[in-house]
Amino acid sequence: MTFKVGQKVVYPNHGVTVIEEIGASRLDGTEQTFYHLRLLSNNSKVMVPKANLDLVGLRPLSEVREIRSLFSILEDGNVDTFKDWKGRYKQNLDKMKTGRLADVAEVLKNLRFVSQKKSLSFREKKMYERARHFIVSEVAHVKDISERDAEALVERALSASLEKRHRSTAALAS
Repeated sequence: MTFKVGQKVVYPNHGVTVIEEIGASRLDGTEQTFYHLRLLSNNSKVMVPKANLDLVGLRPLSEVREIRSLFSILEDGNVDTFKDWKGRYKQNLDKMKTGRLADVAEVLKNLRFVSQKKSLSFREKKMYERARHFIVSEVAHVKDISERDAEALVERALSASLEKRHRSTAALAS
């Protein structure tokens, strides 16, 4: 996949970045082409070798239809989690590493559900915040809205999911 300077892209586990430069640099005596990225969340900079784009999962911003699909996932009320935190953490970590919006949405929804039942571990709290920021940031950029507005949309979708889950559990119990 080829990107261009000024393009916003998603760097898995970090969120939306902008390509500031594409250029050759020497690393260990070998000249390689690097994408120079700036993370929009904190202005830190990252260099990714062009040869490693697939490995790190750099991808273009989602399209509007993918954002609609994201909200369908967040709102659907389906939750699939391990009972023990170690299994759940591993499953969620694997999903976070993909950088796919649907996978990160599953992590966010699952951890939100678990947090309603009991306290999340320190690692899970951090993962929840990363997943939330990742989704809010991409939604804001794709929909061209403020992060505060994107956060409200995500929160509304998560609340709807919990309500659907609660209603279906109550229906099964009666």
